[in-house]
Amino acid sequence: MARRRKGEDEHENHERWLVSYADFITLLFAFFVVMYSLSSLNEGKYRIMSDSVVSAFRNIASNSDSPRIISSPIPSIRPQVTPPPSDTQETEEARKSRAERVKNMAEEIRKVLAPLVADGQVRVTEGAFGITVEINASVLFAPGEAQLGADAVRALRAVAEVVAGAEFPITVEGHTDITPIATAMFPSNWELSAVRASSVVRLFVDGGVKPSRLTAAGYGDQRPVADNATADGRARNRRVTILIESRVVEAEVPKPVRASGVTDSILPADAAPPVPAPAPADPQTPAPGR
Repeated sequence: MARRRKGEDEHENHERWLVSYADFITLLFAFFVVMYSLSSLNEGKYRIMSDSVVSAFRNIASNSDSPRIISSPIPSIRPQVTPPPSDTQETEEARKSRAERVKNMAEEIRKVLAPLVADGQVRVTEGAFGITVEINASVLFAPGEAQLGADAVRALRAVAEVVAGAEFPITVEGHTDITPIATAMFPSNWELSAVRASSVVRLFVDGGVKPSRLTAAGYGDQRPVADNATADGRARNRRVTILIESRVVEAEVPKPVRASGVTDSILPADAAPPVPAPAPADPQTPAPGR
């Protein structure tokens, strides 16, 4: 009896997975058949239905007394894009013309400042970005002051006449040496350099230069061109630099965006700009040679 049961166990069927595999293949085949039947289209029936719909609408249109609407294909409208002119030659000519004007302007400045150039008090140089006019501060201002002297006014007015007719932007920079200053008018070299640059800008405006072309900047003692350890180096660092850029400034300056309700100025429209009161005598004397 035990031997017979052992024989039955040995004849166990190991191929039962074929039944499940066959069922899976059958279901997969049925799925693809259904998908194909859904995706196929009877072209003959579709054409018959389309022809019948078209003929029905034609009969309605022929029997109607209303005006017929004839549809015509709308022509494609393409924007007429005008190709930009070949301004390579014009740009090159404009560049040459600008370079020539900058060169002539530099020569005119050298002529009107010839005595100061010969004396080494003024340096006029030309570069890739324009003209640089470096004027020693001793020619323009008294030590520790920002008011232009009479000779300085005459020299700068001559420069203003040269640059007034051009359209190049102009930046006026004020520079000092490292000798500190602490007066009621100028608490530090920052204020002194900025006011000196503003004085030159104001004179240029009075001389006919458009204010939109002008920028005043004060750098204090932060941009030396010589060694501040020597007297000659400090004298060289006390200077006003006029940068005339060789590019054309925009004709219209965009107005700044302001919040609604903010007035243009805190002063009335007819009010004149305030005139600063003369500073009281400062017991502390400014450093000599500034």
